[in-house]
Amino acid sequence: MKPPAVKRLLLPAILLAGLTLFFASGANEIIRWGFLGTHYAAIKTFAGVHIWLGYFAFFCSYVLTVAFSLPIASLLTLAGGAVLGWPAVILVVAAATTGAGLVFLAARNLFTDLLRQRAGAFFTKLEKGFSENAFFYLLALRLVPVAPFWVVNIMPALTCMPFRQFIGATCLGIIPGTAVYISVGRGFDHILAAGKTPDLGVLTSPEILLPLAGLGALSLLPILVRRWQVEKKPSAKGQHNEAD
Repeated sequence: MKPPAVKRLLLPAILLAGLTLFFASGANEIIRWGFLGTHYAAIKTFAGVHIWLGYFAFFCSYVLTVAFSLPIASLLTLAGGAVLGWPAVILVVAAATTGAGLVFLAARNLFTDLLRQRAGAFFTKLEKGFSENAFFYLLALRLVPVAPFWVVNIMPALTCMPFRQFIGATCLGIIPGTAVYISVGRGFDHILAAGKTPDLGVLTSPEILLPLAGLGALSLLPILVRRWQVEKKPSAKGQHNEAD
């Protein structure tokens, strides 16, 4: 039995309102590298004196950022590495997974029925691919950041992918990329302390992208093996019939 329409739309409405408020309030023009550099010393001091409160504030901020699909997740990740160090890896992974789960549930409540009615063959094909190899498909998408994070949060929700698999693949898949970003962020500490803007070009260097692409390719290996086994079975069966 489906929940009442009001309850189904409550979470999507909250997340959409958060995104709208972010831009309407002008926060998108404020939360930038220049703002972080200006207040970096105060933020660093606060996080050093109030460690656990700093962890909690960062975690909550990151959950809201991902849940509202705000375009500042990369900035927060790098800033977390600079301010909090390696503990930020755990905080980012936990917060991003939590926020992604909220977007997944909201998208499933809001869009699935509509797309089932109108998307036709495309939706059927997409759903079939995810239902057969949901975990490994999503794992590859998380390991290789070829699509915006919010898009990858919504797309599986439009299929029959179980919520538990979505959470598992998301959590596991974002660990390598998060660790890389936090490592880079740790190197930005002295740059931000000087009030300067870091060079973000390092994030698109082959030294960072190629290992992530390799991990993504490895995550697709079980799917390729499974397809090879499926294709091999009819061939083996045909040879057996000929022998008979």
